[in-house]
Amino acid sequence: MADSRKNRNRCSFCGRAEDEVGFLITGVNGFICEGCAVQAYEIVQEAMERKKKDAGVSSLSLDELPKPMQIKAFLDQYVIGQDDAKRFLSVSVYNHYKRLLQKDSGDDVEIEKSNIILVGSTGTGKTLLARTIAKLLHVPFTIVDATVLTEAGYVGEDIESILTRLLQVADYNVAEAERGIVFIDEIDKIARKGDNPSITRDVSGEGVQQGLLKLLEGSVVNVPPQGGRKHPEQKMIQVNTKNILFICGGAFDGIEKKIAQRLNTHVVGYNAVRNTANVDRENMMQYISPQDLKTFGLIPEIIGRLPVLTYLNPLDRKALRAILTEPKNSIIKQYVKLFEMDGVKLTFEEAVYEYIVDKAIECKLGARGLRSIVETIMMDAMYKVPSEHKDALVVTLDYAKQELEKSNMARLQNA
Repeated sequence: MADSRKNRNRCSFCGRAEDEVGFLITGVNGFICEGCAVQAYEIVQEAMERKKKDAGVSSLSLDELPKPMQIKAFLDQYVIGQDDAKRFLSVSVYNHYKRLLQKDSGDDVEIEKSNIILVGSTGTGKTLLARTIAKLLHVPFTIVDATVLTEAGYVGEDIESILTRLLQVADYNVAEAERGIVFIDEIDKIARKGDNPSITRDVSGEGVQQGLLKLLEGSVVNVPPQGGRKHPEQKMIQVNTKNILFICGGAFDGIEKKIAQRLNTHVVGYNAVRNTANVDRENMMQYISPQDLKTFGLIPEIIGRLPVLTYLNPLDRKALRAILTEPKNSIIKQYVKLFEMDGVKLTFEEAVYEYIVDKAIECKLGARGLRSIVETIMMDAMYKVPSEHKDALVVTLDYAKQELEKSNMARLQNA
């Protein structure tokens, strides 16, 4: 009995016998059970990921990096228009790579980072640009929302939570996180509320801007590994933000009035009046300057740390029509894919696209308005069609009008 137990096949790793495991894989000179096989696979995957991350950008050469024109061409596949913003973004990202690859040339020239700020009304594509460019990057990239940030000690998130997100994306590899890119969305929501003193503290405005200064400029910051509030006993991770590129985006609703006021203040004499007449009043955002950001409520110190200022054009009819169908992940293609998964071929009449664009212009919500309208039109079909076993569905103009009239369209227009 003892001999038969001794001669049983055993896992060469954990030593368990064949009848003590669920499955035993036979090799040339040994065996491995299913539990050890799974563990071995996980160890190999983790080692490969670590090796890949340790290599990071340093394994790339300047010749292998995507050039600004290549980065813009990639963005063109997903984002319609906004050529100026794409160029600024492409150049900033490319220069960020070059900073990371910079070697000591002995000439005391150190390339400084150029943080960038994107200004544009809602639905023009600021966040979409950031999400799209993240697909192309070889460095950690994260998007954070400035609206949740407050001064230390108040309900909300500390400034350092921005870096916690970056660490999480980099699997807590500090060296990798220290050369990443952070997109801070809704930066306009932390603008100073006003110059008048108030009995209530501006805990999510100027105080947060002051806290952001050290991150944007470059300093060693103590970051709580799991986010949340810091406390004395908590173990911190030190992150140097010197090589982290910050891209900020915001709608800056109402800044057009500040721009118009600034342009009118310099009007003196007949020639000045004539020059003012050449101003495109439909797109005041193109004349934005750092002075307007200061008037809106950003402190001068933070404006100085965001040296690259660019704008996004408001979407006209032609752009909205293109957004509907042309990008790789266009709204219409997404719904076609949804129905295709149920075995239904979805098609739209051309007049439906024009109707959707008309309604989106009424809503004044940019590209987000397009999705709201298409969702409203398709909701009834998405509810019924999966149970009706149809092979095809054609959305006609009459059907689209009928569905919008059934819904509370005023809700969209007043949103």
